[in-house]
Amino acid sequence: MAKCPFFGLCGGCEYDFDAPDYRAKKSAQLPKIENMDAPIWGAPGTRRRADFATAPHHFGFYKSHSRDIVDIDNCPNLTPEINAILPDVKKLPWDCAASVLVTQCENGIVINIQSSVPYFSNEFRTAVQKLPQQIIRFTWNDNVVRAYQTPQIAFDDTHVDFPDNAFLQPTATTEKILRDMVVDATSDAKHVVDLFCGIGNFTFATGATGFDIAGIGTNRDLFKRPLSAKQLNQYDAIIMDPPRAGAMAQSTEIAKSDVSTVVYISCNPNTWMRDKNILLRGGYKIEKIIPVDQFVGTSHWEIFSIFKK
Repeated sequence: MAKCPFFGLCGGCEYDFDAPDYRAKKSAQLPKIENMDAPIWGAPGTRRRADFATAPHHFGFYKSHSRDIVDIDNCPNLTPEINAILPDVKKLPWDCAASVLVTQCENGIVINIQSSVPYFSNEFRTAVQKLPQQIIRFTWNDNVVRAYQTPQIAFDDTHVDFPDNAFLQPTATTEKILRDMVVDATSDAKHVVDLFCGIGNFTFATGATGFDIAGIGTNRDLFKRPLSAKQLNQYDAIIMDPPRAGAMAQSTEIAKSDVSTVVYISCNPNTWMRDKNILLRGGYKIEKIIPVDQFVGTSHWEIFSIFKK
């Protein structure tokens, strides 16, 4: 019996994370790779970010394979801090279709709305002003509806400002696990480069040089302009954490480089497999593969891997 009252109705979870066979069912989704380590399992109730949907008089998650919305004001997979504000957010005068990204930061909750409707009503603005103080920033299509503080995210002892829609690992716990594994894998390197670095989950902890389209590093589109093998050869270790599309162009350049260590973190096993083959053809060997259940309840896996040349 699922503890979540919405399981089987909303499309957020594909598996009942409270069921005794949850781990067996989700493990079956892993690619068949030799010498893969046992998974690291995430915990329900720790997800700090969720993308909700709205329609006139509705707020919640889409049903599976549907545009119908299951009204939700509490999700057992989310943090208590997010669940505490959901009933008030649900009561807002929603009158159009929109995507509502809710993120828990160190100092409060951030809500970012994206909608084809470019404006919001005076009634909506007034209702937003009455939301709990824990909601420190509320934007509509990047227009600020209200803001009390600059949201921040902490990576160990480093705090950084959190821009709207910036990439963020879904739970702070698994983010920390990944960061510690990256630090350990690059501990012998003097010069580290962090590709697709975002706002710095791995960058600060490893003292790396960062590159990304948007974030704390040098602004560079690594899909269109990957670092060349010559540029990469000035580093002892490469960290790479691309979006779901993977990093085919960048992997091709890495394969031609002389860098001895590549740490590849992927949220898409399919594109990881493609890029892994590029690295293997370039002379790299897989030293470690660890799947991480970062997206609890879904079929998605995070893959942590180390390649050596």
